[in-house]
Amino acid sequence: MTPGSNIPLPVARVTVDVAAPVRLDVSGLLLTADGKVRSDDDFIFYNQPSGPGVTYRSGGGSTPDSITVDTAAVPPGIEKIVVTASPDAAGQTFQGIEPTATIRNADDGSVLASFTPPQLGTETALVIVEVYLRNGAWKARAVGQGYANGINLDKGRVSLQKNQTVSLTKGGRPFLSQVKMGLGWEPAYRGKDIDLDASVIAYGPQRNHIDSCYFGKLSIVNGAIKHSGDNLTGEGGGDDEVIVVDLGRLPQEVTGLVFTVNSFSGQKFTEVAKAYCRLLDAATGEELVRFDLTSAEPQTGVMMAKLIKQFSGEWEMTALGTFVKSRTVRGMVKPSAQAL
Repeated sequence: MTPGSNIPLPVARVTVDVAAPVRLDVSGLLLTADGKVRSDDDFIFYNQPSGPGVTYRSGGGSTPDSITVDTAAVPPGIEKIVVTASPDAAGQTFQGIEPTATIRNADDGSVLASFTPPQLGTETALVIVEVYLRNGAWKARAVGQGYANGINLDKGRVSLQKNQTVSLTKGGRPFLSQVKMGLGWEPAYRGKDIDLDASVIAYGPQRNHIDSCYFGKLSIVNGAIKHSGDNLTGEGGGDDEVIVVDLGRLPQEVTGLVFTVNSFSGQKFTEVAKAYCRLLDAATGEELVRFDLTSAEPQTGVMMAKLIKQFSGEWEMTALGTFVKSRTVRGMVKPSAQAL
């Protein structure tokens, strides 16, 4: 499986084994429709190995720890079980120790799918796989997202690492409704212009493409998303292109936004320096969240960040930094849907 991909579950009982070169702490969280646990009873791990429909099994260091989900026994109101992992050693990151999740038929051990999150770095905890209910059927999704539980705007500006997530809340409430996503870059070599195009792609709850906002279409979804226009060179300080999003005015069907940058002229991102994206309070210009792209690949497109609306109405921003072979926003629609 690749990040964001999903499979239908052909059996009611599935086990997720999580293996790595080092000892991991593996756990399962039972989440309601609003993405929250009901109580501590919904946190399944080595000190509390069983809960409603979900059990934990320790591998004892010789075999992988695992989480088993009996979908027929999951209580009503629980719509997702997320399987998380973190290195057992204090402070250790996933750099160089990529875990692999194997999804099995819990009754006969046969493999249904496997997933290894790519390009991990400073993450100290991950959501690796989720088992979720969609339209009455249970599915499994590969996630591989840095688990940043508790990161919000309470302490001011947040600087994200790749795959980290921040909740756009302050004091437990949505911080603001209108934001700006500023995207910027500089040519890697002086005197050489580079023409990049920033875009945002809007999706519905089934990852269905609703519309794309870019230099050729500066306003979408009734003006709730607007683009500043095209910057042809990347010269000068500050943001090269800005996309304004009025979260409060977005139609209900818009639940996910992916911000992308493409090189229409075909120059690769290895020719770009200091690419970044930053989220601003549109009213005050205050920088809330920043993500600096610290590595580059010889590709013509990159997914910089995504904004996802939670069931509770809150929005979360996740840094992506995933490169794609595409010179236009049209070619970003499918990979961006998979990244949601």
